[in-house]
Amino acid sequence: MSNIRWIENTMPAAEDKELEIMALDNVKAARAFHESFPQYKITPLAGLDELAKFFGIKKLFIKDESYRFGLNAFKVLGGSFAMARYIAGLTGRPIEELNYDRLTSQELKEETGELTFFSATDGNHGRGVAWAANKLGQKSVIMMPKGSQKARFDNIRKEGAVTTIEEFNYDECVRKAAKAAAETPGGVVVQDTAWDGYEEIPAWIMQGYGTMAMEADRQFEAAAKDRPTHIFIQAGVGSLAGAVVGYFANRYPDNPPTFVVVESDQADCLYRSACAGDGSIRIVEGDMQTIMAGLACGEPNKTSWQILRDKVAVFVSLPDWAAANGMRLLGAPLKGDPRVISGESGAAPAGFLYSLMTDDSLTPLREKLAIDENSRILLFSTEGDTDPENYRRVVWEGACGR
Repeated sequence: MSNIRWIENTMPAAEDKELEIMALDNVKAARAFHESFPQYKITPLAGLDELAKFFGIKKLFIKDESYRFGLNAFKVLGGSFAMARYIAGLTGRPIEELNYDRLTSQELKEETGELTFFSATDGNHGRGVAWAANKLGQKSVIMMPKGSQKARFDNIRKEGAVTTIEEFNYDECVRKAAKAAAETPGGVVVQDTAWDGYEEIPAWIMQGYGTMAMEADRQFEAAAKDRPTHIFIQAGVGSLAGAVVGYFANRYPDNPPTFVVVESDQADCLYRSACAGDGSIRIVEGDMQTIMAGLACGEPNKTSWQILRDKVAVFVSLPDWAAANGMRLLGAPLKGDPRVISGESGAAPAGFLYSLMTDDSLTPLREKLAIDENSRILLFSTEGDTDPENYRRVVWEGACGR
């Protein structure tokens, strides 16, 4: 019997009031910006044909973000674009004029003065902010929650950031980073969660994530000759999920895919919000101990929540063992399928899909989602082995087994 929990979305619609954030023109601007980077390459969309046959579905693809800018995760897309948009506003220039070369020039740094970018992170977002700040010749201060892994800490430090591991959870780190930025001359908080009075930068971050969604959309269409019927996407605060759902809802307004959001059961704030059924946000407190460190966030992004409550079909609360199954499933593929090295948060949707297609107790959900031999499913592996030691424990040694 599965201990995976799920809830069908029955919340009242909010009239798509935040969907415009992920309008196609906004995403195109973000992608054009990223394409100006010398490090830019489209990350692979892995076709898992043999696994699709095993599941009895038509197509299965997974976007592999372990190749993004050499940083082993997608997060840099959001932070870099938000920082560029902030500097564009500071200098009165349109974002179209701030390509990579201009943005990293000494001339522009002299114009903006010294900036310090603050952020809270489990690892991937902070590394992306630190990397972008380093390229800009600016400072960064990155705060990590207690229990953060040394490998992730070290990767951020290597980018020149002042990095600390705090004695409280992610959401408290966000508050501390915001306070420190407000008290620092030239301080800017770059966070992918929105709260009252802090909505603009998170919206830009979501648009930056749209580069990944647009790439996947075009790759999927080229490979499958059609759109996805289903998209499974993981969520922490929900910014990534809101970006992906928002992009595809705008891309296919008359016939969007069926969207499923997957969270850690230790930080399932979106799932609990959906369970409440009134459209309002619910918060998860405490340490949120889960291997899915990138999803260990208890307070949703209120902006992306408006997109998710309108567009998502089902919210899922996933235990660690299911995410671990996803890591093993992708890391030891069926013969003929490519290997995808996916970390704990990156593999969560794949782990859920495995349970969905093999566990009889989830048959009602499978039927509700209308997954059958005609289904074309898209997943996103948002990180590689960002904690190599734990990756080996899970994939090689069977840690976090059921």
